Amino acid sequence: MRFLFGILGILLWLAKPAFAQQASPLSLLLTSDDSRGWEAVGRLNIGGINMCTGALISPRLVLTAAHCLYDSKTGKQVDATSIEFLAGWRSGRATAYAKVRRAVLHPDYVFGHKVSADRIRNDLAILQLTQPINKTSVKPFKIDNKPSMGAQVEVVSYAFDRAQSPSLQKACYVLSSQSGTLVFSCDVDYGSSGAPIFAMHDGKPWIVSVVSAKAEVAGSKVALGSILQEPLLDIIKVLRETEPRFPQTVALATTQVPQLGAKFLRP
Repeated sequence: MRFLFGILGILLWLAKPAFAQQASPLSLLLTSDDSRGWEAVGRLNIGGINMCTGALISPRLVLTAAHCLYDSKTGKQVDATSIEFLAGWRSGRATAYAKVRRAVLHPDYVFGHKVSADRIRNDLAILQLTQPINKTSVKPFKIDNKPSMGAQVEVVSYAFDRAQSPSLQKACYVLSSQSGTLVFSCDVDYGSSGAPIFAMHDGKPWIVSVVSAKAEVAGSKVALGSILQEPLLDIIKVLRETEPRFPQTVALATTQVPQLGAKFLRP
């Protein structure tokens, strides 16, 4: 599907200087050694007909894109209990597996075919699993602050042409930031929606954004996502209000928050 993004001209003007930095190619994570440290990224099988990417941010909570939870043909939200999370899915096997109990979307997210800055900014959802994933090899990721312009980031994602193993792009860059959205020089495709974008600190990955849409600028692929912390706190508020005894936490860069519970294309 094709979408028009309202602030396209501003974003591309801001992005031009950063195109001098060359993004690295994608590499498939085909072995256990390749995948070590990325096991908490997983494939989301949605109603048996669609797929996206998600990442654990606590043993029982998966962060992904809100638009993954809609049927693009009918515009209706899918039944969250039809979704399964396959942590570390690789070559037909998952490191861990769980069904989804419920989905909590950003309260201001509205699904539709016209992409705007508001839609990108609020394109986030948390999936609450039916049971926690407590394997020592599957470590939930922490949430980082907004990355700076030109910062190097990494992305781990699945896509329809590489659905059996995730791929890692070790070097792509923050091209611009506008109206709560970020533009990255990252290579994503259909199925990559919801994929975590990471900044590395002392060799450890912290999530700075989630893939919401893809585009092509001057022959180069880019990805769009939200600046996480503020919209994520909005979702956490909904989780608290709807299930106040759920004993989970999400690790943010500044605090531990208790929880309950041109063309643009959505990848």
